[in-house]
Amino acid sequence: MARHIPILKWLTFVTVVYSGTLTVLFMSSSPPLTPCSQMDESLKVNKDATIKETVNIPESVQNGDNKEWGPHKMTLIVPFRDRLEELLEFAPHIQEYLTRKHVRHEILVVNQVDSLRFNRGSLINVGVLESSSDCDYIAMHDVDLLPLNDALDYSYPGDGPFHISAPDLHPLYHYHSFIGGIILLTKFHFKMVNGMSNRYWGWGREDDEFYVRLKKAGLLKTKWIEKDGESVPEYEVRRPKNITTGLGTFHHIHDRRQRPRDNKRYFDQKEKTSKLDRETGLNNVKYEVLSRHKLTVNGTGFTMLEVKLKCDYEKTPWCLKEADHHLIKKYVTPIPPR
Repeated sequence: MARHIPILKWLTFVTVVYSGTLTVLFMSSSPPLTPCSQMDESLKVNKDATIKETVNIPESVQNGDNKEWGPHKMTLIVPFRDRLEELLEFAPHIQEYLTRKHVRHEILVVNQVDSLRFNRGSLINVGVLESSSDCDYIAMHDVDLLPLNDALDYSYPGDGPFHISAPDLHPLYHYHSFIGGIILLTKFHFKMVNGMSNRYWGWGREDDEFYVRLKKAGLLKTKWIEKDGESVPEYEVRRPKNITTGLGTFHHIHDRRQRPRDNKRYFDQKEKTSKLDRETGLNNVKYEVLSRHKLTVNGTGFTMLEVKLKCDYEKTPWCLKEADHHLIKKYVTPIPPR
C-alpha cells in the first residue's frame, strides 16, 4: 500500500522494499516559496514524490518495546525538516543503540511541512502531545547527533531532567547552561514547565529559554558557592559522569555548508525572545497533523507525523521567511535583520 506524503521541498524518492525494510534514495532541490496567502491551502505533492508505508511491521522492529526491559518507556522525539539523509543514518543507529541497552522506546519524527520558518520548540511540544499514552518520559533528540558511547544513560530520569549531550561532550557547544542536543525529561516534568516556548522561529535560543523554565520550576540541582564574599546559588543540570570519550562521545553529521542555519532575527524578535516566555508553551501550541505514517528504514520502525504549524502574525511576525514579509505590512513595520 503506497501513500503520498506532503513535503515542502521537491523530493524524488526511489524506494525498494525487502521483507518490510525500506531503503530510500533521494534527490532534492529548493522549491518555489509558498506565500502567506497560500498557507492554508493543501500542500501540493510532486506526483513522483512517493514513499511506501509499511502496514504490517515485523515484530523485531516494533519501536524497541520489550516489556521485559522494565516498567518505563521513552518517546524519542525528533524535530525534523528536510534532513532525510541524516534521518536515514540516525534511525537505524539510535534503534540499534537503544535496543542494545534494553531501553524501551518509540521513535517519533515530527516533520514540519508548512512554509513557515522552522520551530523546534513547537515541534517538540507536538511530539509530546502526540506520543503514546504508555510512554512516561521523553528524549528531545537532534537528528544529527549520534551517541557512540554505551555508557550514556537513556533510562527513566526520575530525579529530574538529564542532559545527555553535556557541554564537555557535545562536539560544538560548551557553555554551562547549554541543554540542547539530547535531554531526557519525564512527561510530568515537561508538563510542569508548560513545555517549550512557541516563539522561537528560526534557529537557536529555544533551549536557553527552556533552561530558565527548568530553573524557575526548581528542577535543576542547586548548590551554594562563595562569590565576592557572599553565598550565591549555582544551578546545575544533571549530566553524565565518568565519561572518558570527551568530544568523541557523539558523531555530529550536520553539514553547515549544505544547510546553513536560519539564525537571522527579524522585527522585534531579538527583544521578544531574550526573556522568559510566560505566555506560550505546551498548552497552546497551534498545529494540524496532516498525516501519520509508520515507516521502516533498514529494519528500524518509527512513526513520522506530517505537521503544519500555525502562527500568530501579530505576535510573532518573524515566523515568516524574509521573502514573505511584504504580505503582513498591515500587522507590522519590517525592521532590517540583526
